[in-house]
Amino acid sequence: MATKRKVNNLLALAVLSVMMERPMHRYEIAQTLREHGKDQDMAIKWGSLYTVVQSLEKAGFLEIVGSERDGARPERVIYRITEPGRTELTDWTRELVAEPEPEQHRFVAGLSVLSVLPPDEVVELLGRRIEALERAIDGVRGELDKLATSKLPRLFTIETEYGVAMLEAEVAWARSFRDEIRDGTFDGVDWWRRIHAGGFSAADTIAAVKEQLDWQI
Repeated sequence: MATKRKVNNLLALAVLSVMMERPMHRYEIAQTLREHGKDQDMAIKWGSLYTVVQSLEKAGFLEIVGSERDGARPERVIYRITEPGRTELTDWTRELVAEPEPEQHRFVAGLSVLSVLPPDEVVELLGRRIEALERAIDGVRGELDKLATSKLPRLFTIETEYGVAMLEAEVAWARSFRDEIRDGTFDGVDWWRRIHAGGFSAADTIAAVKEQLDWQI
């Protein structure tokens, strides 16, 4: 079971990870997060960075070690990670790696109501999705190739490799599902087509679904 964190926001995890490098003020933190591509690894709301840093300090994971002023700009507070902050970072990372959690996915939401669309349209839409995913895969693989020539240790690109693997798995599944519908081997596809051809009334459709569910139970 996931631990209830004092600052339960993945942006906090990202902040702690870059603070391992050196003390920084908030502008440096944001700049380093972007340089490390953390905004591609997780959903980061940049407007909440100030609040997250404050929350980490309040929780004892960051501490103020000074400030600096650059010309007429406002004074910038400099933070560093504390020992409890290091412990929180490593413990949280262990949890994320070891314990799977259900994650919401927009594609899954679409699949859950797929019956509102006719099968032939779904075939066309899945084809468009597959093409888009393949373009994304090509783009990410290109970035990985560039990183490989820069001699950056693989450890620091492993999350990108995982992302490509997930995209490839989704392409394979979507292609298989599309082909089943298209060649008529998907169980119930004829019934699905009749629904959209007007062969079933709404009441008939609901009754058929209930009958199927009762049979499975």
